[in-house]
Amino acid sequence: MDLLLTHGYFLAEDPKEREIMKPYAPLGLLYLSSHLRARGFDVEIYDSTFGSREDLLRLLERERPPVVGVYGNLMTRRNVLAITQAASANGCRVVLGGPEPPNYPDEYLDAGADAIVTGEGEVSLEALLRAFAGSGNLACVPGIHYRDGNGSDARTEAAPLIPNLDAQPWPDRERIDIPRYLAAWRQRHGIGSVSVITARGCPYHCRWCSHSTYGKTHRRRSPAAVAEEVAWIAERYQPDMLWMADDVFTIHPGWIQQYVRQMARRGLRIPFECITRADRMNAPMAEALAALGCFRVWIGSESGSQRILDAMQRGVRVDQVREAVRLLRERGIGTGMFLMWGYEGEDLSDIEATVEHVKACRPDVFLTTVSYPIKGTPYFDEVASKLVRVGEWSATTDRDLRIAGRHSRRFYQYADQLLKSEFSGSVTEADAARRGLRETFHEVDAVEEVDA
Repeated sequence: MDLLLTHGYFLAEDPKEREIMKPYAPLGLLYLSSHLRARGFDVEIYDSTFGSREDLLRLLERERPPVVGVYGNLMTRRNVLAITQAASANGCRVVLGGPEPPNYPDEYLDAGADAIVTGEGEVSLEALLRAFAGSGNLACVPGIHYRDGNGSDARTEAAPLIPNLDAQPWPDRERIDIPRYLAAWRQRHGIGSVSVITARGCPYHCRWCSHSTYGKTHRRRSPAAVAEEVAWIAERYQPDMLWMADDVFTIHPGWIQQYVRQMARRGLRIPFECITRADRMNAPMAEALAALGCFRVWIGSESGSQRILDAMQRGVRVDQVREAVRLLRERGIGTGMFLMWGYEGEDLSDIEATVEHVKACRPDVFLTTVSYPIKGTPYFDEVASKLVRVGEWSATTDRDLRIAGRHSRRFYQYADQLLKSEFSGSVTEADAARRGLRETFHEVDAVEEVDA
């Protein structure tokens, strides 16, 4: 074995996701595996989704792979650190990647990582494996953080992005237990889903969104290549639906129209859901999605206040969101909306505007979150002087950061209650929530434990 790939997400440790039970395979790792195996490397994968930390640590102790590659994201910091420390203690070289580790290179290097990939992983990881097996000189490896022979922090120039995604092999789905993912879905929902990526990156500029892996780029596979993969998935796994996991599936109208033709040529029409921006939705796009079998489109609405949307640099208008929902509904496509409370400068009028916006749109489902600053984003930089960390860095995430002076948690709970009660038409509950908002408007988030 040249490399063991894994990630820090364990479904058994996530009660919220166990309740939802819509797990998807770690496609990023599967793409790394297929890329490296096509170049002659012996790669194994430990898919931690249905595994356990204990099993993985025992595997590291037993097998002692020469290199361990770990994907880390916002929510898996604690587990990634534990895996890193265990692998390092067993004599393994450790490479970390994904959106989180490049934002905290010193902390992860201190934990035992030998290198941190700072962007797209394939080119950097291939070069790292060759360097580890050869001279050991990491200075020639593009796109990494590491520590040189003197223990000083070092960073190499960015790795070139893969220009032709069609030339890449499909993700190594056969190396993990995809039927188990389908079974988990079907047991809970009666249908099974498989995820597909048609593009990498997002070219937009939302201030709270991280671009640490692909930057503000957008590269897309050809419609024919995606249709071929979907045809193979349909025959091999027979899913009931697909999740088109692009950041924005509908960016390019011409691509979508070609994809419609490619799928029709193959006689394929598999239900799926995807994400759009409101400004990338019009009548022809909605028609194309309906022809493809799309049953739900998720829209990043975020707020019903144009003032807040402009502060976020969303680049969309409230009326565009409403029009997108209307166009999709007319064609029998359901809609979901992502909404965000608490962005800098939001006041009661902005919350009321969001409530009225959702009532006007009448989406099939909406999800709310309270904004949180992710390191490396403009939003993080904007509020950096007011950030307070609660607890040890190693035991928390960026979602646990507190913004001094922000409204209390009770305030945002009332905002959620107001939205849900107004949407459902419960006047009494809406009045109570509105009173709660007014009463807690000047309450600020209490921070009881601070790790300076």
